[in-house]
Amino acid sequence: MGKASVIYDEKTIKTLDALEHIRLRTGMYVGRLGDGSHPQDGIYILLKEVVDNSIDEYIMGEGKKIEINRKGDTVSVRDYGRGIPLGKVIECVSKINTGGKYSDDVFQFSVGLNGVGTKAVNALSSEFEVASYREAKYVYGLFREGKLIKQKEGRNPKEKDGTFIRFTPDRKIFKNFAWQEEYIDWRLRFYTYLNAGLAIEYNGKSYVSKEGLKDLLDAEIGEEPVVYSVMHYQESKLEFAFTHTINYGENYFSFVNGQYTIDGGTHQTAFRMGLLKGINEYAGTTFTGDDVREGIVGAISVKLKDPVFESQTKNKLGSTEIKSWVTNMVKEQTLIWLHKNEKEAKKLIEKIKANERIRNELSTIKKQARERAKKVAIRIPKLIDCKIHYDDGKDGQHEETSIFLTEGDSAGGAMIQSRDVRTQAIFSLKGKPLNCFGLKKTTVYKNEELYNIMRALGIEDGLEGLRYNKVVIATDADVDGMHIRNLLLTYFLHYFEDLVMKGHVYILETPLFRVRNKKETHYCYNEEERDKACKELSNPEVTRFKGLGEISPKEFKQFIGNDIRLINIQVSSIGRVHSVLEFLMGKNTPERKKFIIRNLKMDVI
Repeated sequence: MGKASVIYDEKTIKTLDALEHIRLRTGMYVGRLGDGSHPQDGIYILLKEVVDNSIDEYIMGEGKKIEINRKGDTVSVRDYGRGIPLGKVIECVSKINTGGKYSDDVFQFSVGLNGVGTKAVNALSSEFEVASYREAKYVYGLFREGKLIKQKEGRNPKEKDGTFIRFTPDRKIFKNFAWQEEYIDWRLRFYTYLNAGLAIEYNGKSYVSKEGLKDLLDAEIGEEPVVYSVMHYQESKLEFAFTHTINYGENYFSFVNGQYTIDGGTHQTAFRMGLLKGINEYAGTTFTGDDVREGIVGAISVKLKDPVFESQTKNKLGSTEIKSWVTNMVKEQTLIWLHKNEKEAKKLIEKIKANERIRNELSTIKKQARERAKKVAIRIPKLIDCKIHYDDGKDGQHEETSIFLTEGDSAGGAMIQSRDVRTQAIFSLKGKPLNCFGLKKTTVYKNEELYNIMRALGIEDGLEGLRYNKVVIATDADVDGMHIRNLLLTYFLHYFEDLVMKGHVYILETPLFRVRNKKETHYCYNEEERDKACKELSNPEVTRFKGLGEISPKEFKQFIGNDIRLINIQVSSIGRVHSVLEFLMGKNTPERKKFIIRNLKMDVI
């Protein structure tokens, strides 16, 4: 047996302070770190954990207003709930497994990190302040990097009961982060939709909702035409709303105790089943689920004690005991609404029958497309699949899988040679895809390339069949590449809107320049980075990559490896999709030309 190169004894065993552990293993507590450019980045999770505590107070009937302010990096949150018990203020923000949410009598419906939430915020902040006010008394604590710096207590009869927290995310951990107002706005709006009557003030702007999930759907749909007015039902533990639009696919916003379950779960499944049963009983027929749900936009919120989630991120509910309860309630209330609103019910049934006719028309075209595909090849042309689908014998979606939609064989060839064969698939486009804005669903089956993209992704029968977690558009950084990118986004947003809404579509960023000398090589993604690299290197050689095919496989490997740069396509609301696509991809060429001229940036010589 060889001699061990590293000594492993009692001295190597370390016991970390709880908050030190959070700083060392940040991802375990807040997920991705990020830089603030994505709504799930760590800084927004810190804000969520603080506000969640104030929301829990409101749910328990304490405090109808929350005041939030941001100045630079620093955010403060003041609620008017019961306030943290004064004898435990310091422990509640610094001692793991200390908190009131272990008691169902005090907090009945909470999704927060029991005993961890504000501790994680404290640990990951360069500076963290807490103050609790109860019955004219207060306790205050100041922390830096999770270490208690100052503590005081006393009387303050002017302050109303409640809790105040101010925190500054630590740049040692979150590096070059920046708060994005649109993500804060989105999160605060959703808080009010889920807690009708709650008032949130943020930097002077007020957020409030009177009709909860109905307001959510109205805001998300915007000016997009709906088939009938939104159906809305609300009681203490269950709230849901739905309507149909003229778009393809189905979109849902589902929540558990205020947590946005973006991947749905048992409550969303039960909601869909309840709708189907209620509508079929009213109509006295057996519509298929696909026909009932095509074009639907729905929202459901449930409040549960001890919800079970399928992952640490709490994106999908796994609690099975609620299925029958939710299904029956949704069926019953849908039936009541249909009988009470006969005009709206008639519109709904007509929409479903129209869906049924379209599906029947599509069936023949689908059959022809499948027969045509069989004659071309057994496998999907131009798809180089990833090995994971074969290794485990499952063809479903894997969290780590990606498919790159590349521009032509040259770029595809470089990526095929440099990819991770286990998790990364490549689909090479033949040329510019068809602009399918405003075209019927039959177009997908009549156009060979659009059909093969759909087959490659596995989404013909809905998002449940998606084979890859990330769909990455990888085109050249020139005019043609941008055009292809827009055409693909139009394809997905027009026919498979939920693919984008669920956050599966990305843009691959690749370097525009290579700046190097005999000793160093810098890859630059914009002109500023190029100019900086030229100053740092002596006698540099600058190469402008005109297309992905010019990057060698050896170089390409680093750009789709651990240091991959991806831009996640985010949609602010469903209602904006159609208007934006119509402007960018519709037949209004003169208006687009005027817009381009107005916004054209020219260098002044």
